[in-house]
Amino acid sequence: MKRIHTDGACRGNPGPGGWAWACGVDEYASGSEGHTTNQRMEVRAVIEALLANPDGPIEIVSDSTYVVKCFHDKWHAGWLRRGWKNSQGKPVSNRDLWEQLFTLTLGVEREITFTWVKGHSGDVMNDFVDVLATQAADLQQGQQS
Repeated sequence: MKRIHTDGACRGNPGPGGWAWACGVDEYASGSEGHTTNQRMEVRAVIEALLANPDGPIEIVSDSTYVVKCFHDKWHAGWLRRGWKNSQGKPVSNRDLWEQLFTLTLGVEREITFTWVKGHSGDVMNDFVDVLATQAADLQQGQQS
């Protein structure tokens, strides 16, 4: 199973943002958006990782409880059942990105799992994608290996 770390960053929230994914230090990508939120960048990082790695089983490792709990706690099932409303009856934030992510993850043939890792805790790969995402937010440009 291919293990991919993802992260999102934002300056100002909302403000300039960046996303990143990495499968080791030799295979990675990052990008930016001029006006966004941290949550959007976290989801976007996963989308970009899956688009760049379209085959085989994948483990997404993220420090975003927003991303990981959506799948572990099946938030998506409730959102879809309620017509894209959250448990408080309000529209789901970032629906455009969630719809794209669900197309890539739900009901697909390959195995995709989500693992949470504590951010800024010394996990080498989490720290690596954090630097990539933060640089992308600051410089408003991405990198690719």
